Amino acid sequence: MDLLRAMRTFVHVVDEQGFASAARALNLAPAVVTKHIAELEVHLGARLLNRTTRRMSLTEVGELYLERARQVLSDVEEAHAMATRSVSELSGHLRVLVPPAFAVHQLAQHLPAFRARYPHLSIELTVPGPVETVDDAHDVSILMSSEPLRDGDFVARLIATSEVIVCAAPSYLARAGRPSHPAHAMDVDLLLPNVTTARRLLTFTHLVARDAQGEPERVVVVPPRPALTTTHLDTTYAAVLAGMGVAGLPSFVVADALMSRQLERLLPEWRIMSTRIHAAVPTRKHLPARTRAFIDFLVETFGGGEQDRWLQAAGCPTQAAQAGPAPAQPAPDLPLERPSAALRRMRSPMG
Repeated sequence: MDLLRAMRTFVHVVDEQGFASAARALNLAPAVVTKHIAELEVHLGARLLNRTTRRMSLTEVGELYLERARQVLSDVEEAHAMATRSVSELSGHLRVLVPPAFAVHQLAQHLPAFRARYPHLSIELTVPGPVETVDDAHDVSILMSSEPLRDGDFVARLIATSEVIVCAAPSYLARAGRPSHPAHAMDVDLLLPNVTTARRLLTFTHLVARDAQGEPERVVVVPPRPALTTTHLDTTYAAVLAGMGVAGLPSFVVADALMSRQLERLLPEWRIMSTRIHAAVPTRKHLPARTRAFIDFLVETFGGGEQDRWLQAAGCPTQAAQAGPAPAQPAPDLPLERPSAALRRMRSPMG
């Protein structure tokens, strides 16, 4: 038995003052209406209606049940309407989980435009630290990874690609010089992300030059003891701006400083790694219109492609240098991982 249907039939029988009238209102056969009422009474173990050939009346139990049934049906209809509105209307509350650097350097400055477009939406940003996976408690999670996203119970859409680039302040370069090759990283003051990666090998890939096997030229650098290590990306950024040394930072962090000439990009023919930025949701099913609108806004704002639009806007995209006979081809994105021993011997300046 469908209890809600039986309750709805019961309320209609009372409101229409008869089985036949209720059947017409519900577009059902009179026998079906009679069956629904009978099943409901069996389910409850009590008679709800006194029925004779001339009149129908509620029993005492029926009067009490009618009041509660009306309330239940009203609550169900209200819940349905609320859920329908949340899917179709751009209103309500949007919860977004986002890494701190992206929130500060990119997302916050674009939120006024989103708010102006959708004034009935309120936004809650959770900015805890690195975001490694989708959080079911949030409508949208901003994920960053140099590797393909792992499979999971979520749907992700690429909103931008950001390269990690080597940069320094003009004041530092004026006194320390400008490195022209990754091996020169041994001779500068390095500012590295944190202690755990301070001694990690850094792999630089040239966009044009090829080795004897026709593979992109790679140079593996063993960083010396850094001048600064920190787990806080914006602290590294502030230190670079102050002229403390050379650092590798995401383009979305340094784009404004590059455009204002507060920072200068170094080694533009070499690539370290790229980070893909995704907007992810727990599931595509019943995706609210406000969530879809926010993701569409992010793609519109940040490009949604494989090209680094921040470096293009700053006028310093990764360039192809003067090449030999091999044609210029984009090198694959390489994570900072340990290369083979043979490669280290061939390219490492420590070898």
